[in-house]
Amino acid sequence: MPRPLRRHLAALLLALLPPALPVATAAQTAEQAAVIEAVIRDQIARFADRDLPGAWSHASPAIQGIFGNPDRFGRMVEQGYPMVWDNRETRFLGLERQGDRLRQRVLMRDPEGRLWTLEYEMIEGPDGWKINGVRILRGDEATS
Repeated sequence: MPRPLRRHLAALLLALLPPALPVATAAQTAEQAAVIEAVIRDQIARFADRDLPGAWSHASPAIQGIFGNPDRFGRMVEQGYPMVWDNRETRFLGLERQGDRLRQRVLMRDPEGRLWTLEYEMIEGPDGWKINGVRILRGDEATS
């Protein structure tokens, strides 16, 4: 192939490549969002079933290091996050990237009917996506 033709072909390929990149990124993001949602949903289901070892399996190594065992972890969730321990409705909101972590916002309804917005910090490790912390958002944080 003559050199000028190769240059034109290379330029054409480079011109076509950038539009394809956002599609791949969007597909990856959608796939990540689905996996992250499944992890969070499964942990919520495990809490509802009082399957503490199952819920514990979704916690990151850092969280497991803090609480030491599934029973202590379960007590913390029951006392500190009653809307997760007993929830009547779960709706997934936005997923945002912050460095190597993803933050998933989740709207939950507790047994009394109150709505809560929580932010799940997710990290990816050798065993897949894990929950590295949950924070209850208040006021403006919940809507921003």
